[in-house]
Amino acid sequence: MEEELLNTIKNLIEQKETNKVKELLSDLHHADIAELCNELKPEQARFVYILLDDETAADVLVAMDEDIRNEFLHLIPSEIIAKRFFDYMDTDDAVEIIRDMDDEKKEEILSHIEDLEQAGDIVDLLKYDEDVAGGIMGTEMVVVNENWSMPECLIQMRQQAEDMDEIYYVYIVDDVERLKGVFPLKKMITNPSASKVKHVMKKDPIAVHVNTPIDEVVQIIEKYDLVAVPVVDSIGRLLGRITVDDAMDEVREQAERDYQLASGLSKDIETTDSIFQQTSARLPWLIIGMLGGIGNSVILGNFGTTLASHPEMALFIPLIGGTGGNVGTQSSAIVVQGLANKTLEAKDITKQVFRESLVAMINAAIISLIVYGYNLFRFGTAATVTYSVPISLFAVVMFASIFGTLVPMTLEKLRIDPAIATGPFISITNDIIGMLLYMGITVLLGA
Repeated sequence: MEEELLNTIKNLIEQKETNKVKELLSDLHHADIAELCNELKPEQARFVYILLDDETAADVLVAMDEDIRNEFLHLIPSEIIAKRFFDYMDTDDAVEIIRDMDDEKKEEILSHIEDLEQAGDIVDLLKYDEDVAGGIMGTEMVVVNENWSMPECLIQMRQQAEDMDEIYYVYIVDDVERLKGVFPLKKMITNPSASKVKHVMKKDPIAVHVNTPIDEVVQIIEKYDLVAVPVVDSIGRLLGRITVDDAMDEVREQAERDYQLASGLSKDIETTDSIFQQTSARLPWLIIGMLGGIGNSVILGNFGTTLASHPEMALFIPLIGGTGGNVGTQSSAIVVQGLANKTLEAKDITKQVFRESLVAMINAAIISLIVYGYNLFRFGTAATVTYSVPISLFAVVMFASIFGTLVPMTLEKLRIDPAIATGPFISITNDIIGMLLYMGITVLLGA
């Protein structure tokens, strides 16, 4: 949102210039209005909402930032939410909005929805976890019976399409609502009007179970290049459909969560969250990092005599720790990415460790030789660090690579989000182990 336009609208809101604000809003896409509302105070956003038609207001509400939307909805009566917004929303969008509300607010909104079928669909969808197909599916579909004639099918399609914004596929069911096929619209034109739907439908369409995890749904949509995928229950009855835009929204949210885990945040945090929320999310890993630093100081304290005899060793402590952390994070990031896109499975642990070991050996040899050359030039052949540093680097790189591979794959087997392995956990562990290896190898070389 352009700063100049934002300030103009804020000023017009303060001056209660209703007509001028409405004129500016008429030229904006609903996504731009949502961005505008994200920048406004709740009371200002409420002023804007009053000026929108019902359909645009519903689209804007869906596109708003989740936390800001929840704060905004507390200012609006439940009856208005139900009658003005939900009547113009797909069920999956309505479920997304209502899911995070308290039970009392949910019941109030549902009681005011005039379309009992829509209210029932929302209640049914709320039963599913938000991380499975049922949690993000919508029930708005064009559905025809396999025994209908083409003319009858066309009439039904027209009637059902009146209440829908977009039609992705036409789904074919039998008399007990089991998914039987997909209706290619091209065949409606090219086949005789007397043909029944079941004679021209595409049988055995790709579908997902209602309890299929979201990440698997996304992979299916991507693999088969689908715009939408039908959702069925355990006996094959058609329950809903998931569109590609809903699936991509989930991918984006999961990517944000994984990125924050990898960055050392213990929970999902936004820039608009309170100071307490941001502090509580950051503090756990900071404390763990502090304990890791104390552990390092203890290790170095136990080798005080060695450091006193060879103070040049201290010059390479950041190198050892930083290299170990970087290598471990690289290895774990590659594994986490492979596990996420299913190009790697937890059962392939031996194969992946072997592969990573070979890569680590090449990298370790190259950087160790570079450091050896530098130390040889600076300290000569008599200095212990000339040999201890490159040998320690080789050992640290090997350990960090294997450790960075083992940890996320083990977490995956234990059904724990492996993304946490790419964060401070790997860096801190490699830092401590790296110091132990560095000091130990130096002592063994006769320091």
